Amino acid sequence: MDIRAILMGLTFALIWSSAFTSARIIVAHAPPFAASAVRFAIAGCIGVAVAWALGQSWRLTRDQWRATLIFGLCQNAIYLGLNFYAMQTVEASLASIIASTMPLMVAAAGWVVFRDRLPMLGVAGLVLGVGGVMLIMWTRLGTGVDSYGIALCVIAAIALTVATLMMRTMSSGGNLMMVVGLQMFVGAIVLGVASVLTETVTVTVTPVFVAAFTYTVFVPGLLATFIWFALVERIGATKAATFHFLNPFFGVAIAALILGERLGPQDIAGVAIIAAGILAVQVSRQAKT
Repeated sequence: MDIRAILMGLTFALIWSSAFTSARIIVAHAPPFAASAVRFAIAGCIGVAVAWALGQSWRLTRDQWRATLIFGLCQNAIYLGLNFYAMQTVEASLASIIASTMPLMVAAAGWVVFRDRLPMLGVAGLVLGVGGVMLIMWTRLGTGVDSYGIALCVIAAIALTVATLMMRTMSSGGNLMMVVGLQMFVGAIVLGVASVLTETVTVTVTPVFVAAFTYTVFVPGLLATFIWFALVERIGATKAATFHFLNPFFGVAIAALILGERLGPQDIAGVAIIAAGILAVQVSRQAKT
């Protein structure tokens, strides 16, 4: 792994983790589905326009079209849509911790469903990760956290796992920026329909909301997605996923710094345990490869 790949991975992890804090700000000012649909529509238009400017076309491979639809549905509509909805009642730090377990879910799915061989280090990582999550949940549930919101975050993380399993076909065949833009439209359409059916759109426009919304569209929405696809194309999905072990740290730290969310000793211990578990799983998968 070269220096450029390391910098790309660190940048992605930092941006990805910050998205939970900006999302928490957005849903305090606007309905989650409507805000997400508008965000994806804007990001999709920008992404496709940039792709055209780069000379890319709509001529994707069949695998890319299928993966674009599935990735757009699983990551944008389900994962991000449910996370936005849940963060009306769930803190950004907790949502980021749950989402950070995605690499553990990917490894567990390969082990249980697809019968992939997982070394003992990987098994230990799974146990550590689950233990860290249980420690944090046990602490937070005692403070009256919304269990329904947590359930939505868990479903969202499962959807992100499915999206991640589609990554290989999305990052091959060229037209990378076009793929990034098109999968945004999938999320915009699905969440737009969900908003029409379930929400009354009322937006409180403030400078903080405008800043958070703009940041979410351009940085986590477009820049982070492009960096992630490019990183996977450069070093492979297994090595790229190693950077996810930084997400619990970054997510909790950013939420505490910007939103003032509480950060107790058990939270810190749980985050460290989850990060160690994710790292162990990814290292074991690299060793196996």
